[in-house]
Amino acid sequence: MSDSLPRHTRVLVIGAGFAGLGMAIKLDEAGFGDFLVVDKGDDVGGTWRDNTYPGAACDVPSQLYSFSFALNPDWSRSFSPQPEIQAYLRKVAADFQVLDRFRFGVEVRDAAWDEEAQQWQVSTSAGDLTADALVNASGALSEPKLPDIAGIEDFTGEVFHSSRWDHHTDLTGKRVAVIGTGASAIQIVPEVAERAAHLDVYQRTAPWVMPRGDRAYRRLERFAFRHVPGVQRAYRTGIYWGRECFVPAFTVNPKLAAPARKMALANIERGISDPALREKVTPHFEIGCKRILISNDYYPALDRPDVDLVTDPITEVTPTGIRTADGSLRDVDVLIVATGFHTTDMPIAAHLKGRDGRTLADAWRESGMTAYKGTTVNGFPNLFFIVGPNTGLGHSSMVFIIESQITYIRGALQAMGERGISALEPRADAQAAWTADVQRRMRRTVWSTGGCASWYLDDHGRNTTLWPRTTFKFRELLRRFDIEAYDALPRMSSTKETAA
Repeated sequence: MSDSLPRHTRVLVIGAGFAGLGMAIKLDEAGFGDFLVVDKGDDVGGTWRDNTYPGAACDVPSQLYSFSFALNPDWSRSFSPQPEIQAYLRKVAADFQVLDRFRFGVEVRDAAWDEEAQQWQVSTSAGDLTADALVNASGALSEPKLPDIAGIEDFTGEVFHSSRWDHHTDLTGKRVAVIGTGASAIQIVPEVAERAAHLDVYQRTAPWVMPRGDRAYRRLERFAFRHVPGVQRAYRTGIYWGRECFVPAFTVNPKLAAPARKMALANIERGISDPALREKVTPHFEIGCKRILISNDYYPALDRPDVDLVTDPITEVTPTGIRTADGSLRDVDVLIVATGFHTTDMPIAAHLKGRDGRTLADAWRESGMTAYKGTTVNGFPNLFFIVGPNTGLGHSSMVFIIESQITYIRGALQAMGERGISALEPRADAQAAWTADVQRRMRRTVWSTGGCASWYLDDHGRNTTLWPRTTFKFRELLRRFDIEAYDALPRMSSTKETAA
């Protein structure tokens, strides 16, 4: 089949990670054969294709980190390493026979709603096309966020972001610096410490780090997963409900997290012998306010004599090192930036123009990122998000959220076909009411009261990232496509009507 883009497709999906792949499979199952998935990468996988740094692994248990309709009996461990997750996604794509409608190496540059034609006009690196509906499945952890540090562009050594790991750079015998102490950094640091002559880890805020209850699955377990009906799903169900038990500590009363806090402090005691270093890595905010991390080897790595934890702020990067606020200049051969991703500004929003010609970035500039049910936006007809505003989690698997949104979007597309609708968007009052409810619930959560600044918050201090309720409540709210909350324009009509 030709790799060229069609002139028109019924549904254009942007992104080929969990969200885009799941959307493709469910569209195909529902008879929506006329769809196209584009991705600027060279394979399925999304973040699991891009993040290949040493030690990359999931911090959600393996049994939850798969599609409910495609369980994987071949996980080797209770927490899956990156290569296994990527291999799983490749296998799912092949098994469900949807790859003929994927185009890789295609970057979406701009998309604008054509009110007269009632479709999206899309410009890509491989040419232009039109689409009746646009699904953004590019994910929340896809665009690296680089630090704004004076002089970093003049650094003469090797420098790269954790999600764009340079495997050609040999760290053996080098002086290496890692900027950041987030989820990627705590996996990278122990691996780099084993190879580098010396490692400096630059910490702005100490994270809470829980023990990682990881283990290899026994042969009998793996046999049962594959051959005994119901065993793997029972594992999955038990882990799911265990994870849901964390929700009250995040959303109702942070004091309920006292046992987790005790475990995290014990993790510090076990891993670090130096009292001064223990003090440096002990957080001074409520556990859960920032993302809780899991690791058994991060603290022991920091305790090594050839590793220094630097807590003084960075003032500049020189051509050969890093200078901090105390005046110290540390020589560096390789600089690894582990400063996370754009999560509250969604870069693609600057490239999506709605009915009035405004970009989504402009629409969100004052209100912050908002979307009805995290999925649709007033003023942007036939535009759908998977992992949109306020759909992130701090306790469980995003695949559960993704599948919930896929069901909702498929319901919307089916309603459009059955009712002869050409354009669909949430009513402004419905979106405003949804957002107000989410933000009202957010006020009592640990993310708002826990005394920290996190990547969950936007420039106005609003949490536009996380979902402040249980995942089963989210699924319940998205189980049915509620067309009564939408404005709809019938085909061959120039008058907007409200569909009831």
